[in-house]
Amino acid sequence: MLASMPARGGIDLGGTKIQTVVVDERDEVLGQARHPTPQSGGPQDVADAMAAALREAAAGAGVEPRALAGVGVGSPGAIDASAGSVGQARNLPDWEGVFPLARALSDALDGVAVTLGNDVSVATDAEVRLGAGRGARSLLGVFWGTGVGGGVVLDGRGWDGEGAAGEIGHMVVKQGGARCPCGRRGCLEAYAGRGAMEARARRRHHDGERTDLFHLMRKHGRPRLTSGIWARALDHGDRLATELVDEAVAALGAGIASAVNLLDVQVVVIGGGLGLRLGEPYRARIAAAIAPPLQRRPPARRAAGRARRPRRRDRRRPARRLSAQPAAGRRAVQAARRAPCGRARRAACAVGGRLRPAPPATARSAPGRRCRARPAAACPRPRSRRRCRAAARRR
Repeated sequence: MLASMPARGGIDLGGTKIQTVVVDERDEVLGQARHPTPQSGGPQDVADAMAAALREAAAGAGVEPRALAGVGVGSPGAIDASAGSVGQARNLPDWEGVFPLARALSDALDGVAVTLGNDVSVATDAEVRLGAGRGARSLLGVFWGTGVGGGVVLDGRGWDGEGAAGEIGHMVVKQGGARCPCGRRGCLEAYAGRGAMEARARRRHHDGERTDLFHLMRKHGRPRLTSGIWARALDHGDRLATELVDEAVAALGAGIASAVNLLDVQVVVIGGGLGLRLGEPYRARIAAAIAPPLQRRPPARRAAGRARRPRRRDRRRPARRLSAQPAAGRRAVQAARRAPCGRARRAACAVGGRLRPAPPATARSAPGRRCRARPAAACPRPRSRRRCRAAARRR
């Protein structure tokens, strides 16, 4: 069976974990393993841990590593696929200069062929082919984890630019702002990258601010503040964790909105360790943060790894409209009620909020009918309820 359906290996190298799988040619998972990423020792120690994780996945699939048709690797950093090397991997321990990762893995896995790709570009391609981006001609992938990575698909093809396209984490969201792990100031990753968030939390905790983050980290035996630790702290109502995540959401909204204004993509896919662990409530909050700076209606927002099934109402509404959960646009809706004809109203409408503030008791639009879409007193051209709601949707 395996002779006619050669198995392949895949490795996702992250700042805190190494995820490996062995799949058949139909992309069915035959075996998988997950190991922590070494936090010291340098590139060779990381390569050894990656090889060990893949051997475990291969054992679960019942195959030897040398029998695999090949191994694909998604790694952070600057990738030279032809040379099989990785450089500038700042989120990995002691990774200085350029390291020949493909050759090191091939030697550790009995000579199997190894191909490298940037982790975010590989993930974005997977979403287009297999997951939440199916059917989209243009897409922005945003992967919120140890750092903030981005991938771009335009006209159905991945866009790499001169080799570094999609670095949304290093878009400047605040001039002269917080120091980023890259050394610059004001980058999106300086506010939303889990590594930068942990560094800020440590400084403030050291200065005397109370938080459960590090107690939870020790309790669960984690060497770093993983996505799970942040989620637990938020569930406990930790004030510092809540403040830092709120800042991250605001920064993500500004960065993603800027990228969408530039590229005008159909779909934004939110993934990464934090993006998936915090779940739909926080993806919806990011959607609400994206909406105010946009020059048009937001693109569709989807969670990474979930292939989208058409719904009946999709045939009645434009595919590019961002459908948030009812609570997603609550703050924008409240702002819209204070500014019935301004940008806040249009933004709240775009994220799916129900804009039905009660009109003043004397406000009338058409004869005998109240306008519930906005107060007639604030509307320069009163109209019927149906026409007013249609106009709000068009905006």
